[in-house]
Amino acid sequence: MANTKHEGAMVVFSGGQDSTTCLFWAMERFQPVTAITFNYNQRHKAEIECAQEICRDLGVEQTILDMALLNQLTANALTRSEIEVKAGAGGTLPSTFVDGRNLLFLSFAAIAAKQKGLRHIITGVCETDFSGYPDCRDMFVKSLNVTLNLAMDYQFVLHTPLMWINKAQTWAMADQLGRLEYVRKNTLTCYNGIMGDGCGECPACQLRNKGLVQYLEQKGK
Repeated sequence: MANTKHEGAMVVFSGGQDSTTCLFWAMERFQPVTAITFNYNQRHKAEIECAQEICRDLGVEQTILDMALLNQLTANALTRSEIEVKAGAGGTLPSTFVDGRNLLFLSFAAIAAKQKGLRHIITGVCETDFSGYPDCRDMFVKSLNVTLNLAMDYQFVLHTPLMWINKAQTWAMADQLGRLEYVRKNTLTCYNGIMGDGCGECPACQLRNKGLVQYLEQKGK
């Protein structure tokens, strides 16, 4: 990998397991590292407070953008409390899929990054444990990378450190970075807004906790 330590980066940051692992990954490779968090009146608003606390704790500059328009445009389990959180079945997307979310988040992150003279943008999307979300696919990210560069005549690089690994491997990455316990205790992935290991029942918690158990079992062998 080319030496990018002297180059700055922006992390799309929700305060969850994936984005926090990506934040630590970025801090190993770039300087300075900033974070951008999006408030779209999401169901689990506690994640914004969690993201703020992590950034304060790590001394990372954070921007919080008001994206309420996204909530107005699309109805799903993350933007409407009356819609039940359900996994996808029979080729249907989960009720938690938010149309256009990563398209908008990465586009706005790129605009903000350019103003700060940053070329590297890191996001925790993943095609291995991605619940079928189309905007988590590698093809989408690569396509958007080209589009953003053309749209702003600026050479961005979109990094996806988790793209080809599963949750157990994501926990392994956090451990390799010396941050497994930090990520486990201080992040919020739960759709019901419970810190750490979460409620244990929602799809996000089940995926996260299954990965942790798998990793700890592998580590113990």
